[in-house]
Parts: sequence; C-alpha cells; structure tokens
Amino acid sequence: MSDSTLYGGRVLEDNKIRITQSEFDQFCQFLEEACGILLAKHKQYLVESRLGKILIDGQYGSLGQLVTVLKKPGNSRLKEQVINAMTTNETLWFRDIHPYDILKQKLLPELAINGSSQRLKIWSAACSTGQEPYSISMIIDEFKQENPGTFRLGEEIVATDISTRVLEQARLAEYEMLALGRGLSQDRLKAFFEPAALDAWKLMPKIKNKVTFRELNLLGAYPGIGPCDIVFCRNVLIYFSTERKRDILMKIHKTLKPGGYLLLGASESIGDLHTLFDMIHCRPGIIYKAK
Repeated sequence: MSDSTLYGGRVLEDNKIRITQSEFDQFCQFLEEACGILLAKHKQYLVESRLGKILIDGQYGSLGQLVTVLKKPGNSRLKEQVINAMTTNETLWFRDIHPYDILKQKLLPELAINGSSQRLKIWSAACSTGQEPYSISMIIDEFKQENPGTFRLGEEIVATDISTRVLEQARLAEYEMLALGRGLSQDRLKAFFEPAALDAWKLMPKIKNKVTFRELNLLGAYPGIGPCDIVFCRNVLIYFSTERKRDILMKIHKTLKPGGYLLLGASESIGDLHTLFDMIHCRPGIIYKAK
C-alpha cells in the first residue's frame, strides 16, 4: 500500500489508527489522571491523528494496549511522549493584548512603588513555546526604559509547562517569521530580536535571560514557584474539570503574595473562590487580587 499499512488488524493511514469507543474512553481516563486534560467525546479523531506515530513506532497493536503499558511503572519516557503529543500549544505574542496593557499601565507601576525593596517575581503557567513569558519580559523592559531606576533588585519570570517538547523550543528562544508574525509588531521585532540562521530570529539576551523555564504539571505540587507578585495562568484552565480547576486555583493562591495578582484567560474565572480573590474590572479585562 502506498499511503497506508495494515497493522494489528487495523488500517493505518498517514499515521492514523482507528480506535474503538471503549479504547477512547480508557485513554481519556488515563489522560485526565495524568495531566488533567479533559477530551470531549468528539475528539476521537485527535487521538487517532496525534498518537498514530507512537503506536506504529512502538509496535502497539491497539490504543488499548498502549494505555495498558502506560499504566505500568517505569514508563515515564513513554508517558512524556504521549502527553507531548496530546497537549495543545496554541500561543501568540501578546495574546489578547489587554493583559499586557494592564501589566504595563497598572500592575508594574503599583509594584514599582509598593515593592521597590523586593525582587519582582512573575509566574507564567502553561507557557507553551515561550511567547507569553517573553512578552512579559519585553513589557518589563519597556517599562524600565520609561521609568529609570525601577525594580533595582531585578526581575524573575518563572515559566512552566508540562510538555518537555515545547520547553526545549522555548529555551532556544529562536522563532521563524511565521511564528513572529502572530502578534509581534515590527517595532518590537527590531527592538528585541536579532537575525539567526535561515529565516529565524533570536531573542536578545536582556529579554531571554529574565526567564527561567521548568517542567511542571499543574495537578502536582508547585515547589519553588512562589512567592509571586503576579501569576499568568491564561487559556489552560478550560481543559480541566470544575473540580481540578478549583484545586489548581487554590494552589496558585498559595504561590501569590498577599495582594498579588492573578490573570486568567478571557473565558476563565475563579468560580466560587471569592474568599481567596477580589475581582477587579480593568475595562477591558478582569484580574484577580489575592486576599
């Protein structure tokens, strides 16, 4: 066959494997337990397309067989490969823009006055390939240029993600023009990047070096993350169940300094956790202040 291979009783086409409803349900349960991601019932095609290569390379006869192996101890590398394949890494520079306007016009001026004797610390959770933390770093640089002498003790941006694959890309800090065109202005491209090999551009050290990348599963513990002045946890809670969202938000609250700020995605909220956070309307945008 030119574009398909008969394997394990199923026909694989372009690295896709047909899976049963029972296998899909079994995999969904594994994925939620492993990293919290909830797959909708109509996302079976996504599993077929994204795990096809892993099934072929590992010579697994079915998705059910793969899940059985994943549940056995000592398969952390395979588990990492599956999570890397299944995590969505949609990201932009200065995504939705208003969170960065809020950072520059409200939060940094406030922290420059109230926290002048402390090092500024910001956490970018679920940072993907680095566009969010590096956008934050650019905003800080612009603010310091406009306000000389602020944040004398420096800044630290901790960026985390569960996917080791995207963290490797983020640490490299090199992007092709196609990726740079998604939200980055020409002025910022000229101010913060320099040409790299081929059609790529690399971040200047003054922006790159403010950011430290770490692997972190939001379902687990957050050692060494706090205390933070600001947490960006945007457009990731939508993938979790209500119970897991609540648990993550409670743990994020513990990483924030009293009066620290949480920024969520436009379609996300703190739910019923009003005893932990005050809602602040910024018009446009809503942010949350830790009590």
